Amino acid sequence: MPEGEQADTEADPIRFELSDRQRIAWLRLWRTDNVGPATFRDLINHCGSAENALSMLPTLATRGGRQRHPHIPSEDEAEAELAAIARHGARLIGIGEPDYPPLLRLSDQAPPLVTVKGDAAVLGQPCVAIVGSRNASMAGLTMARRLAAGLGEAGYAVASGLARGIDAAAHEAALETGTIAVLAGGPDRPYPPENVPLLERIETGGPSCSITEKPFGWQPRSKDFPRRNRIIAGLSIALVVVEAAARSGSLTSARLAGELGRLVLAVPGSPLDPRAHGTNTLIRDGATLVRSVDDIVEAIAPLDPEAGLYQPPPPPIDMPSPGEPPPGDDARERVIALLGPAPVPVDDLIAEAGVGPAQMALIIIELDLAGRIERHSGNRVSLLLGDP
Repeated sequence: MPEGEQADTEADPIRFELSDRQRIAWLRLWRTDNVGPATFRDLINHCGSAENALSMLPTLATRGGRQRHPHIPSEDEAEAELAAIARHGARLIGIGEPDYPPLLRLSDQAPPLVTVKGDAAVLGQPCVAIVGSRNASMAGLTMARRLAAGLGEAGYAVASGLARGIDAAAHEAALETGTIAVLAGGPDRPYPPENVPLLERIETGGPSCSITEKPFGWQPRSKDFPRRNRIIAGLSIALVVVEAAARSGSLTSARLAGELGRLVLAVPGSPLDPRAHGTNTLIRDGATLVRSVDDIVEAIAPLDPEAGLYQPPPPPIDMPSPGEPPPGDDARERVIALLGPAPVPVDDLIAEAGVGPAQMALIIIELDLAGRIERHSGNRVSLLLGDP
């Protein structure tokens, strides 16, 4: 390791500051093809640093079956993004650094780098997410505003996704006490455009901020919104759904919150209103019913992170050192043969394929870099069909 350079320790519970050199290497690795949060973490655990991972990545992807080397951004490209972030008045924060959201950091799919604009101190507050229908009723908008304002008075920040309807109402009501807008696109590509004035107030007008994992110029696509929703859930102690139709994206947020072990709450509505179908179903299936902000505060009081109920993630699995022989083709093919489109736990693959945990971890990295698998929460993977 070069003199004066600290180790990459994003999986270490001790807080640290990235050096300039590390920040560039992290950013290059994070923006590389097929490098998601879990693979980023595993690459550094295996290679020792982001710089080492960048040099080894093409070989790992080739072993996984990728025909062409993945695109790795150059140092100039990374420096240009950092300069754009600074011009925008934002900051790039790494997982493990002091201002990184503490609950998000405990999520198994936490992005290693996020861009934040505004008052980052709000990210350290206990946070509750409020989400719901874009085509909200007047009653739904009123309820969202009351809940957000009440949570702010009780000392909680309010997170949401800047969408029209319930999201926007919750942000507006929590502006003076603290709100977090999670963006699906880059810092300069907020969606929808009609909420740009609201975003400007969030980023400049008080104890609030925006946050995104996407680079500058990234126009949000449909598949980016579930990632945004996972961040909303990961930031929060609990997630409240105010209105949601039967196939609402808010139900995806509720499912993701449940997978992360967060409390899910819902506001009931008339069975005759399609916008209440999703919330009523959540309550039927076990979500906590919300009549007022008091119901939320009472439900989450014992879940406060300061009470120590949120435990750090387990330590990373031991992996083969870079100098050890890689897994053989036969082991890799046994794993591929066991995979399908349905997610399966990696522990089950280990038992069935007869591959040790360390070797399995490296096979998962190789297949992910080759674009052959998808990683899911709970250490599960599924096979992606098509050529890598």
